[in-house]
Amino acid sequence: MSETRLNAYLARSGVTSRRGADRLIASGSVRVNGRVPPPDGVMVDPTRDRVTVDGRTVKPATEYRYVMLNKPLGVITTAKDEAGRTSVLDVLGDGASGHRVFPVGRLDADSTGLLLLTDDGEVAYRLTHPRYKVDKEYVAMVGGSPSRSDIARLRSGVELDDGVTAPAEVDVLRVLPGPAAEVRVVIREGRYRQVRRMLLAIGHRVHALNRTAYGPLRLGRLKPGNWRVLRQGEVAALRRAAGIQ
Repeated sequence: MSETRLNAYLARSGVTSRRGADRLIASGSVRVNGRVPPPDGVMVDPTRDRVTVDGRTVKPATEYRYVMLNKPLGVITTAKDEAGRTSVLDVLGDGASGHRVFPVGRLDADSTGLLLLTDDGEVAYRLTHPRYKVDKEYVAMVGGSPSRSDIARLRSGVELDDGVTAPAEVDVLRVLPGPAAEVRVVIREGRYRQVRRMLLAIGHRVHALNRTAYGPLRLGRLKPGNWRVLRQGEVAALRRAAGIQ
């Protein structure tokens, strides 16, 4: 590894995500050669510089771990929770196998489905950054039956309180009694509760939301609460989707 920014170095070392590293640096917990770096970070050379977090030396991992979890309903997407709620790391159990993995992006407690956990901070950063436009596919159960004009609005972008969404891929998979409908939505952004807010903006409240794919990864037959380590080909495809060859 050549000289790199401190936040990227911390992310590649599996300490936290790149955004989390920025917060860690600003908190004063990080030292470079015994000195507190500036809040906006510094360039480091792994062959020359010693980086510590709370006194513990950190180095980039030689091997990373990538785990796909089918997140169950009610589980929170954090490493731990002060209220004692079940987190994805509780569900993962020994799936980390000695690695300090963290969730890539978020799934709300009332959402289910594919969640990637890894200690590869660079991949995590790129997968969640809107610049790289990585697909995230969801299947939502909504009240009512969206019309053609509703679907057209989602495909072109809808106005939310934080701006207009980027065009999405949207299809009605089936219409059910109630009335209700199962809707497939593919987005390339990561706003707070975005899919729920998009569907509510066209008049259809989401009753259940399941993420079925993330980039080249598909949930497949993985059951809720189960996890598996990604295969080598899946990791390669994931890195390509993140723009890393």
